[in-house]
Amino acid sequence: MGRHSLPDQYGAGGSDPRPRARRRTVAVATVLVLAIAGGTAGAIKSGLLSFGSSCQDDPVRLRLAVSPDIAPALTAAAKQARRRDITSDGRCVAVTVTARDSYKVADAIAAGKKPDAQLWVPDSELWIDRVTADNGPIDVTPVGAVASTPIGVAMVPTAAKSLGWPKKTYSWVNLVGAAMQDKSLRLGAADPARSATGLLALTQLSTTAAELKGGDTQAAAMMKTLSQRTADSDSQVVETLPRDSSGTELGNPKRNQALVLSEQAAYAYNSSADSGGSVDMFYPKDGSPRLDYPFATVDELTTDESRAALRFINYLRQPAQLRLLQKYGFRTSDEEAPQAVVAEAGGSRPQPYTEPTPQPASDAALQETLGTWTITVQSARLTTVVDASSSMSQPVPGTARSRMDVTKGSLLQALATFTPEDEIGLWEFSTKLDGAKDYRVLVPTERLGNQKGSGTQRDRLSAAFNALQPVPHGATGLYDTTLAAYKAATTSYVKGKFNALVVLTDGVNQDPGSISRSELITQLQKLTDPARPVPLIMIAVGPDADRQEAEQIAAATGGSGQSVSNPSQIQSVMLKAIVAAGSRGD
Repeated sequence: MGRHSLPDQYGAGGSDPRPRARRRTVAVATVLVLAIAGGTAGAIKSGLLSFGSSCQDDPVRLRLAVSPDIAPALTAAAKQARRRDITSDGRCVAVTVTARDSYKVADAIAAGKKPDAQLWVPDSELWIDRVTADNGPIDVTPVGAVASTPIGVAMVPTAAKSLGWPKKTYSWVNLVGAAMQDKSLRLGAADPARSATGLLALTQLSTTAAELKGGDTQAAAMMKTLSQRTADSDSQVVETLPRDSSGTELGNPKRNQALVLSEQAAYAYNSSADSGGSVDMFYPKDGSPRLDYPFATVDELTTDESRAALRFINYLRQPAQLRLLQKYGFRTSDEEAPQAVVAEAGGSRPQPYTEPTPQPASDAALQETLGTWTITVQSARLTTVVDASSSMSQPVPGTARSRMDVTKGSLLQALATFTPEDEIGLWEFSTKLDGAKDYRVLVPTERLGNQKGSGTQRDRLSAAFNALQPVPHGATGLYDTTLAAYKAATTSYVKGKFNALVVLTDGVNQDPGSISRSELITQLQKLTDPARPVPLIMIAVGPDADRQEAEQIAAATGGSGQSVSNPSQIQSVMLKAIVAAGSRGD
């Protein structure tokens, strides 16, 4: 989530300080674009790129797909550019702006579908990170940033006053917690799977909670409550605010009195004559993450299009256009918080709206938050099958712990992210663990909140995870175990939940008496039912495991094969796989 920027923090030509896994063609494209950007100043001085009125009849046409919130501002800028006859190499630059939800463009690009645009301005760089992470067939190259806006919590005045606005300041955990403790104060947000605002805010919330004792469970509980009042998009969540300040509207159970919202969205709401009310803005004191509106090229541009695109970006950096962006509620500098923007958005001192943005969340943190959200919103039914062969006693390089010890720790961390409504079970496998069987059911798959005796299912699982030990001289009975566990998972399918089977192995099948790989795949395909999906998530752990085999086996069920070099990565990889499988199920 690094920021791309010019020395003034916005514009073309920046570079991301974090390493990215991109194809060489992307790097080359970036170099070419930056070279063009470097020559732009000289071209302007020489009159090559001018504001002259002698435009040709064949303009350079640029199509921009932009986030809906910034579409009005960029549309206005494009119209002004055309009226002023902005040119590139003597040709007019004709810019057409189309509002498109960022997640929809990202999904299309990830699926290999080219959007009908050469340029893309999503609301956050996280969408660009998402489509470039897997080196897909379509090159997306960020070349600058247009504007930014911080994220906080907006409330109707009566609700804000009840929480001490503006004098009282809160951390994310305290603010969300206070809002949820008041049963008359309903807090809403856009779906983090489709909204950068929702995802960045929840990641900040989770990061803060992780520093507290029991914070993971607290964050999951907050997500569970928040999930009951989400909207599909940022524009839709704003529509859940009361239409006026009447008691009828404020008391309407379908209305939210507080929203996770960007400063710009609050500004637009407060300045709209049709809003019927206003909101006050809380800026959490542990930092307001920002939407950063990167400007990116999509696939290959011609030289004329590249030069025209850079011309338009430079045009946006002129003082008049910066004022235009601020007029629409955006910030145009990382160092300054325009008072007019803050005031119209409902901000007031001593709310920390001038505090610097926190360090951008890592891709791993974002993925973990999204995974936690996915399994929180839709209760999960997961059976976890853990390799207990003797090789799990091997030490993890750089630590004094075995593969099994590190695996147990990672699984316990994952367990903390599930709610009492989720159903989790545990099997272990090696060879000949239970008579002729290579596997043993340690804890049947049941609801975590179920009470038995003095403890819950969660307590039993925690104890079972901690008690896992490698079997001396035990080999890896992978194939028979996978088939048996998948049969059990499909037979016990629960409608309305996310059903999945998670198999962790640090080696290949070592049971000479088991079924073959091809027979296993054939049997899994026969058991798979699209109407009752149970994806297999097979995680290959360590250097002796075979990811290619894991992928081949899992694919038979619509699942995925993953690999980790260190068992400590199991939690994040498992959550990532759950998110991917859940989105395919939708």
